[in-house]
Amino acid sequence: MATGSAQLRAALPPALAESLDGWQEHLSLQRDLSEHTVRGYVGDVVSLLDHLVRRGGATVADLDLAALRSWLALGRTRGDSRSTTARRAASARSFTAHLRRSGQTAEDVGLRLSSPKAHRTLPGVLAADQARAVLDHAALPAEDEDAAGTALRLRNALVVELLYASGIRVGELVGLDVDDVDHGRRLLRVLGKGRKERSVPFGVPAAKALETWLTRGRPVLATATSGPALLLGVRGGRLDPREARRLVHAAIAATPGTPDTGPHGLRHSAATHVLEGGADLRSVQELLGHASLATTQVYTHVTVERLRAVHARAHPRA
Repeated sequence: MATGSAQLRAALPPALAESLDGWQEHLSLQRDLSEHTVRGYVGDVVSLLDHLVRRGGATVADLDLAALRSWLALGRTRGDSRSTTARRAASARSFTAHLRRSGQTAEDVGLRLSSPKAHRTLPGVLAADQARAVLDHAALPAEDEDAAGTALRLRNALVVELLYASGIRVGELVGLDVDDVDHGRRLLRVLGKGRKERSVPFGVPAAKALETWLTRGRPVLATATSGPALLLGVRGGRLDPREARRLVHAAIAATPGTPDTGPHGLRHSAATHVLEGGADLRSVQELLGHASLATTQVYTHVTVERLRAVHARAHPRA
């Protein structure tokens, strides 16, 4: 949690701090959300409770719809985007729902809290030939490459290959262990959001990159403390998500003519190309690990816009 948020939390009245602690424990232990997600939710509600105190409130019983609305409005006047406002409203609704379920309030005051829908924007999507160029470029050996350099190149090529082949999130990728790979059936056992497990297929090129990494790359970087991690950092520990994002950005930037994107762009590219190839939305939903089909439906806009562009270029009466 940021220093400013931590200071606001420390200044909360004991009753509010206790309610916040109970909700945070609920998010971590019962909903099993990631540390990053919990930190974001809690930071939002710390801001809300600080706003409540400034309005004269001292317990969650003082929290009403007017306080929620004025908190969101204050954020908008300070420059919060639509997506930030939507996220903060979702955090508040989760908090007020917990207060009602745990008997701390007589009603869920957040039920009637509305917020602007966040603009659903997608990062740059690679065309199929651009994705192929990125993957080919990532596999090219450098001049005078030593054993460690070869190992890192094989790892980097595998990161890019698997992200595009499977459409998994970068956090899911770095969380993979060696035994999460079913080589015979070409499946990854992935632990997604909310620690929900799913099986994700990958193709022959990714299988070859995996085999090469496991036989020629991983043994070079592995140490006694590497454990079962599939992907390793330069010191032998599990690959950090930030390093994975950095190397993906570098691989794409090094390929001429590609849009500036990263791991999420490869995920979106994979979903778009699978849909364009004839897959149905339900299959893509399962592949990506989306809880709601509505989340997956955003990709139909991408494919429709591409179709419109092709029609405009190719149809004689467009």
